[in-house]
Amino acid sequence: MIPNITVSTIYSILGNNSSKVPLAIKDIANSTGMTTASYLSGDSAEGKDRFIDEFGSWAIWIWGIPIFQKILDYTMYKPAKIDPKVDVRIFKNPEIVKAAKEFAPTKEILKSLEDAASNQKLAKGLTAVKFAASTILTAVSYLGLTKFRHNYTENQIKKDYFEKQKLNNRIESSQIPFSSAFADVHNNKKNNSKNVTFTGGLQDFIYDPVKNLMLVDGVITGERLAHSKNPQDFFLYVIKEGSFWAFMYFAGEWISNALERNADKKGTSIDLDARVIFGDKLKNSFKDGSMKKHLEEFRNADVSDVDIYKFAVKPENKNLVVEFAKNSDIIELVKDSDRVDTRRYIDLDKLRGVREKLEKLLGQYETSGKTADEFFKTVRKLKQGAVLKNIGACIGALGVLCPALMFLTRKIGNNSGYQVRKDIEKKLAAQEKQHDIDNQV
Repeated sequence: MIPNITVSTIYSILGNNSSKVPLAIKDIANSTGMTTASYLSGDSAEGKDRFIDEFGSWAIWIWGIPIFQKILDYTMYKPAKIDPKVDVRIFKNPEIVKAAKEFAPTKEILKSLEDAASNQKLAKGLTAVKFAASTILTAVSYLGLTKFRHNYTENQIKKDYFEKQKLNNRIESSQIPFSSAFADVHNNKKNNSKNVTFTGGLQDFIYDPVKNLMLVDGVITGERLAHSKNPQDFFLYVIKEGSFWAFMYFAGEWISNALERNADKKGTSIDLDARVIFGDKLKNSFKDGSMKKHLEEFRNADVSDVDIYKFAVKPENKNLVVEFAKNSDIIELVKDSDRVDTRRYIDLDKLRGVREKLEKLLGQYETSGKTADEFFKTVRKLKQGAVLKNIGACIGALGVLCPALMFLTRKIGNNSGYQVRKDIEKKLAAQEKQHDIDNQV
């Protein structure tokens, strides 16, 4: 079934710093800009090399971990008879495990919870192995792409070289072992990859898709710098990777926080999910005054962690705070159902955070002197502008400014040509010369 895509859904996804979608969009912009700049440099081999690197790594980066995790679900979890959808973080509180079973929406989910709860050590071990294996396999896939890219680019340069020198009739007799030129270009480089060690904060990387990708990108960045083919290549990668990390992982959150603080100063908080802000239920609950009742009901239920958990997952709950937490993906529902999937983990701090944000926004509304329609028109406009400014700034930096900087660095530097081509052609010429000398002898 195709999900119902609305304006609020789009802004929610684009404004979510824990979503892979804005990262994918920013990376496409970066890859397009980098590839275009490489082709503009005037060397088709460099352009092709960059295209393979950028869009090949993009595909591996986006699809690698999900594909390998799905494979591991069938090869590890299924034989172990453990449901991979059971989030082992719920085991931190035995009372919540008990409540999760009590409010399980189906018999199948109840059985999944019982099986995992009775084999917690196995379930936790499978989770850690799945995370580590999928991350490592994705990183290895990129290393394979790099080997293919190096070989492909070398072959293209060799072909161009022999055609340019009109030496096609001597190719077979003077053929150079595949990849030897590339090997000599960076023969002092060593693969210093180390085993990944998982320490504190492991669960943040396991369950946050963005942090999970950061580990893969760490390998990609290290590989690119370690296997850069010459000083020019290394320096350009420093620019590229530095800007990539800054605007892919950090700037978005910084910009988002800055824009939210600015909106707060104007008396209009915009830190709720866009699906909540653009929805009519929020505006109507402010207009008819019912939000106060829902907030009070939530506060009264929040006696302890297990109490607020039970309040959030019980089927008959119509509390708007809980509903908005569901809209914000803090509480996950069973597919095509309005029942809470109790296999999934609920971050109670984030759940309580929804209440705090609603209380703040309600207070701003009551002191604004505006009607609900006027107030939410302002809030929605600021939310929309903040999301667009954030994603636009990152796309501009990654897709235009960084490629332009790399292009200008090449043009104003002493070595404006494609250094990889120069190095390989120099090596080929030297071997051709040695071949002629050997024939004369």
